[in-house]
Amino acid sequence: MKNQALFYRLGFALAGLRTTWRSEHSFKTHVVAAAAVVLVLLWLKPAPLWWALAALTIGSVLAAELFNTAVEGLADHLHPEQHAAIKAVKDCAAGAVLIASIAALGVAAAFIYELVQR
Repeated sequence: MKNQALFYRLGFALAGLRTTWRSEHSFKTHVVAAAAVVLVLLWLKPAPLWWALAALTIGSVLAAELFNTAVEGLADHLHPEQHAAIKAVKDCAAGAVLIASIAALGVAAAFIYELVQR
């Protein structure tokens, strides 16, 4: 489906978000955490740099979750039986989510540290 109009491509992306929302508990957890971060930022009104860091961090975690869901879904569809190579691929995708989440915690720790220093 190459060269579709922007409207259709946006529809495909939104369908992917809906599918992930419906099927992945961890995605829902990350979305709720992202909403909490936004509420805290609205309340504390930090410098724009913190908003940018939060946006990049939230985007990275959610994107990693979406890629993980896509990889797992494709792998399970193509090879439904357990296989060592498929397990390794799925584990790597899950590891990417873990790394993004740890990085998000690092940003949160830096933000809290700055708050305490005020």
